[in-house]
Amino acid sequence: MKVLLAHTPQMRRDYYGERSLNGLRAVADVRLHEGDEALDASSLIEAAADVDIIVADRMTQGPGEIFPRLPRLRAFVRCAVDIRNIDVAAASAAGVLVTQASAGFIQSVAELALGFMVDLSRGVSRATADYHAGRAPEVVMGRQLAGSTIGIIGYGSIGRYLAGIAKALGMNVLVADPFAAIDDAAIAHLSLDDLLARADYVVCLAIANAQTENLIGRAALARMQKHAFFINLSRGNLVDEAALAEALRDGRIAGAAMDVGRAPDQMPTPELAKLHNVIATPHVGGLTPQAIEHQSSETVRQVAKIVAGEVPVGAVNAEHWTRRPRL
Repeated sequence: MKVLLAHTPQMRRDYYGERSLNGLRAVADVRLHEGDEALDASSLIEAAADVDIIVADRMTQGPGEIFPRLPRLRAFVRCAVDIRNIDVAAASAAGVLVTQASAGFIQSVAELALGFMVDLSRGVSRATADYHAGRAPEVVMGRQLAGSTIGIIGYGSIGRYLAGIAKALGMNVLVADPFAAIDDAAIAHLSLDDLLARADYVVCLAIANAQTENLIGRAALARMQKHAFFINLSRGNLVDEAALAEALRDGRIAGAAMDVGRAPDQMPTPELAKLHNVIATPHVGGLTPQAIEHQSSETVRQVAKIVAGEVPVGAVNAEHWTRRPRL
């Protein structure tokens, strides 16, 4: 079978890797996208005209219009957890299987959260920038993590892992998640309002959907303590960025850190990232060799199953897969 790996060369290098590419080539005839921009709908239809499977990165959308116009396509394999930009209903109507990868970036993202907390507390980035610019950094009293309180919004895989790290560091752990059951007596399960009022560090790890759109807005930020820090490692959609910028400029919270935002590819918004009490990274929470290989190697296993006519782990619409190979 023919497979289109839709990643741009840079995305292929950063988020797929040679080992998984070789693995994919061992189970299928692989065609690479060599352009520097992500394929739009018309370009994807042209590039995948004679392929059986598309393996796509998070930047390559799966709009509904492509599926009826790719009659040979059997599966759309996403090398990421987030499939919100794939029209699964349209794929199902056309009989095309859609798959997603599991979260292989749990440790990587949790470790970045820890780094953010240390940086915000001790002014690492600020002092380094001053030294690089030839300025004498201001000496500022810091905050130690031990004895401080972390509030984790969203108790999924990353939230649970981060809670364990925080406990080991001697932090008080609060969690806000109405859908989670917490059986650890050392973790306080609170409403979002109570968590915001009590936490020294608020770490946003909730899923992005219609219900969590602008979850952190003016009212939520007003509940936070003036010395508290806000950290977003989920999606930019959860934050009202105008309200956050206002709170940061007015000193209503001490600072913020973000790996995501509302700029393209969920990057932090430059206008927000340039504020003096903000640290930001360009959506690299899951950009470690272990994390990317987890997801890319998973797509290799999924493609191998699809080629064999079997439903792979990670399929989201298997009951509608009518273009399944018949061997």
